[in-house]
Amino acid sequence: MPRIQRHDLPPALFQHLLERIHTRDIPGDQLGLLADWLATDPEVPAGNWFKAFPQMTICGENQFIKTFLKPGQLAHGKEVP
Repeated sequence: MPRIQRHDLPPALFQHLLERIHTRDIPGDQLGLLADWLATDPEVPAGNWFKAFPQMTICGENQFIKTFLKPGQLAHGKEVP
């Protein structure tokens, strides 16, 4: 199972993630929860996956986080604990 790539992201992907954080008003405390989770170096399934937090959901594909969703938006793939 892959681990999330946190460094050397493709520039377009990095820009997309920053835009989603801004346009979807992702709270800073939720980003802190994300950082704490990433510090555990979690494994994620191959293919599409998502991780739900209290006020956001992150969606990924393989080793990359692909987007941030607001509460109520549907995520696709396998849920990561």
